[in-house]
Amino acid sequence: MTQLIQPQIVWTAAMSAMFLPLIAFGLILLITHRWARVSAALAIVAAGASLACSVYLLATLHDVQIPLRSTQTWMMTSDFRITFGYLLDPLSLLMLVIVAAISLLVQVYSLGYMTGDPGFARYYAFLSLFAWAMLSLTLAPNLLQLYIFWELVGLSSYLLIGFWYEKFSASEAGKKAFVMTRLGDVAFFLGILLLLMNLGNLDILRLNAPETTDRLSPGLLTTAALLIFGGIVGKSAQFPLLTWLPDAMEGPTPVSALLHSATMVAAGVFLLARLFPFFNASPTAMSVCLAIGAISMLMAATMAMVADDIKQVWAYSTISQLGLMIMALGAGGYAAGVFHLTTHAGFKALLFLCAGIFIHAFGTNDMFTIGQAGARKRRIPMICLIVAAAALAGVPPFSGFFSKELIMARLADHPNPLWLIVGLLGVWLTAYYTFRLIFVMLRPRPGVIPQTAEGHAHHGAHRFAEGAMNVVVLLLAVVAIVLGWFEKPISAFIVAPHSALAATGGHHAWLLWVTLALAASGVALAWLEFGRRTATQKGFVEKMPALQTLFANRWYLDRLYRRLLDDGIYRGLSRLCAKNDQKVIDAGLDELAGGTVASGRMIHGLHAGMIQYKLLTISIALGLLGIYLLF
Repeated sequence: MTQLIQPQIVWTAAMSAMFLPLIAFGLILLITHRWARVSAALAIVAAGASLACSVYLLATLHDVQIPLRSTQTWMMTSDFRITFGYLLDPLSLLMLVIVAAISLLVQVYSLGYMTGDPGFARYYAFLSLFAWAMLSLTLAPNLLQLYIFWELVGLSSYLLIGFWYEKFSASEAGKKAFVMTRLGDVAFFLGILLLLMNLGNLDILRLNAPETTDRLSPGLLTTAALLIFGGIVGKSAQFPLLTWLPDAMEGPTPVSALLHSATMVAAGVFLLARLFPFFNASPTAMSVCLAIGAISMLMAATMAMVADDIKQVWAYSTISQLGLMIMALGAGGYAAGVFHLTTHAGFKALLFLCAGIFIHAFGTNDMFTIGQAGARKRRIPMICLIVAAAALAGVPPFSGFFSKELIMARLADHPNPLWLIVGLLGVWLTAYYTFRLIFVMLRPRPGVIPQTAEGHAHHGAHRFAEGAMNVVVLLLAVVAIVLGWFEKPISAFIVAPHSALAATGGHHAWLLWVTLALAASGVALAWLEFGRRTATQKGFVEKMPALQTLFANRWYLDRLYRRLLDDGIYRGLSRLCAKNDQKVIDAGLDELAGGTVASGRMIHGLHAGMIQYKLLTISIALGLLGIYLLF
C-alpha cells in the first residue's frame, strides 16, 4: 500500500502543508511588512497551498489502514530516544484539513474586516505563524514535539489576542490568556517528564499501544493522564481555568473565529482524542474528564444566558461545547467527540464571522444595540447567523444535530445516568441562550437607534470588504447545512485505528425525541421572553437578581483568583519572601559586615604605633613562655 501511494510525494505534501505558512511569516516579517497587500497575498497563497496539500493527503490516504510515520532521531541517550517527524493517520488528516480550511477562510475574510488597519501586514504575519504552529501540532508523532508546537500556539494566540496592544484591555487579555494557559501547560510538561522517565519513549503510537499501558502501574498511569489533562484544561478553557477565554474577545473578530473553531481551544480536545487509548486505560482519568467537561459545559452555558456582548456569548458557548466534547470522549465516545469537534469548527467559525460583520458595520458588540441599529436588514449575515445558531442548538437538519445525537447516545449507554441528564440539560440551555441572542437581533425592542452605530453603518465597510466577508460566511453556512449528512463516512474513517475502543453508542429511539423536545422548548422559551411582539426581553434568570449577578460575574471565579493572588501570593508568599530578604539575607550580610568592621578596629588598636605597648606585650609573652618551659 505504501508503494502504491508514492510515499515521497506524501511526505513532500505533508512538509509543504506544514512549512508554507512559516515561510510566509518569515517573508512578511523580514521583507514585505511595508506592503500590506503583498503581505496579505503571501499569507493567503500559503494558506491556500496548505489546504490543497491537506486535501491531497486526505484523498490519497483515506483508505490506508496503518498510520504512516516518518521520523528522524532528534535526541538519544542510553535511557531514552526522542524523534522528530510526521504522523499521518485519520485523526491528523481530518484535523489538518479543518485547520487549513478555517485558516484560509479567516484570512480571506480578514481582507474586508481589517481593511485600513495600520497593523495589517503584522496581522497576516501572526496569522501565518499561528497556522504553522497548529498544523505542525497536528502532525506531531510524539508528545515532546507536540508540546513544542503547543507552546507556539500559545505564543501566537497571545500575539493575536493582544494585537491592538494600544488598548489596555487587549494587552491585559493577552497576558491573562498566556498566564492561565501556562498553568495547565506546567502540568502537561510534568506528565511528559513522568512518561519519559518511566517509559523512555514519547511516541504517540507506542503510548496508545496496550502493551505500553500495561507496563505502567494503575497509579502511575492515572497520574500521567491527569497531568496531561491539566494541559487540556488550560488550552480548552475548562473549569477551573475557563475565565481567560471570554476576555480573549478583545482581539479582532476573525482571530476569535480562528481560536474558537479549529485551532487553539480545539487543540485540547484534539490532544485528548490523540491519546484516547492511553486515557481509556485509566477509568479514573476518564471519570475526571466526564466531571470536568460536565461542570464546564453547565457553568459556561449559565454565563451565556446573561451576557449582552455577542462575542462573549459565542465564547461561553465554545467553552460549553468543548466541555460536551470532553464528556463524549470521557464516556468512551471517540467518534462522537471527534465528529462534534469537526462540525463545531464549521458552525462556530460561522457564528463569529457573522458577528464580525455586524460589529464591523455598527461599531459595537452589544447585541441589543446591534438589533436596534438594523441587524435584520443585513440579510446575508443574518440568515447565515440563524443557520449557525440552529446548528449550535442541535436543530435538524443542521450539522450540530447529528454530532450531538452521537454524544447523547454515548452518554445514554454510560452506567451512570447522571451524565446523560447533564448532557440533556446542556442541550436545553444551549438552545435557550443561542436563540435569546437571535431573537434580540431579529426583534429589537423599541428604542432610539444609537447615532454612532447608525453613522458607522453608513460609512463603515465598503463593497469589497462586505463582499469578502459575505462570500466566506456563505461558504461556511453551506458547510453547516450539509456536513452532518456525512456523519457515517466520517465516523467510520476516524474510528478505524481505534475500532476496538471507539464505541459510538447504541440506538435509542426515545432519546431522539427527548433531545428534540428539549431543544424546541429552549427555542420556544427564548421566543416567549425575547421574540414575541409583547416580550419584555428580560429572561427568567434576569428576574432573579442574585442568580443573574452570580452568572454575570462568572460564578465569581475571577474574584476568587484575585483573592488568591492578593492574599496567597502578594500578602502571603511575597511578604514571606520580603521578610526573609530583610531578616535573613540582609541581616546576615549586615552582621558579617559589622563583625568585619569590629575586628578591623581591634587589630587597628594593636597597631596604633605606641612602642611601649608592643614592648610590654612582648615582655609578658616571653615571661609566660619562660614559666611554661621551666615549670
